[in-house]
Amino acid sequence: MKSVAILSLLAASATAFAPASTTQSSSSTALAGSVFDDYVGAKDFRGAQFKFDPLKLSETYEPFQGWFRESELRHGRTAMLAVVGYIATDFVRIPGEMYSFEAIPKSADAHDALIASGPMSQLLLWIGLFDLVVTAPAVQAMGQGEREPGDFGWKLFAPSSKEAFDKKRESELLNGRLAMFAIGGIATQSVLSGHGFPYL
Repeated sequence: MKSVAILSLLAASATAFAPASTTQSSSSTALAGSVFDDYVGAKDFRGAQFKFDPLKLSETYEPFQGWFRESELRHGRTAMLAVVGYIATDFVRIPGEMYSFEAIPKSADAHDALIASGPMSQLLLWIGLFDLVVTAPAVQAMGQGEREPGDFGWKLFAPSSKEAFDKKRESELLNGRLAMFAIGGIATQSVLSGHGFPYL
């Protein structure tokens, strides 16, 4: 009897997510002329077209499209650094007794140990200062159309042609998206298994 009640509740709740009418346009026509045409990165890892916005945030909050891309790039870049840093600390540590393998045997324990007796509060302060001095004016300039999202002017090694540069930008987005999933998986697996790299 319980299983019948649960199944009927699940079926009833599923209808809440069904479309209200069948006269809506398809997703391909709804996304025509959208954010996917304005920004690089509407491709998946195979190079096929990938226009993923199931909640239609880019249409609902159109003035924030640049902010969404800026956030995606920043989180992706941070996640790429985090993946490398998380794996590297299983093999190499910076000098100092506080950071040694004896003081912190596993990378998963570093967060709590360094909050209690380390420089994590200083790290928070410096990141906050960076956001105040660099990120806030950059986002304001982006909102005024003076810069592209994620562009901090560091183009020393950038390709000279627009096509090659856009390809690099797509690669950065794909690698960042993968890294955001990866760091979550690495942190979860290392805590659950209690082991370092390869977290088995």
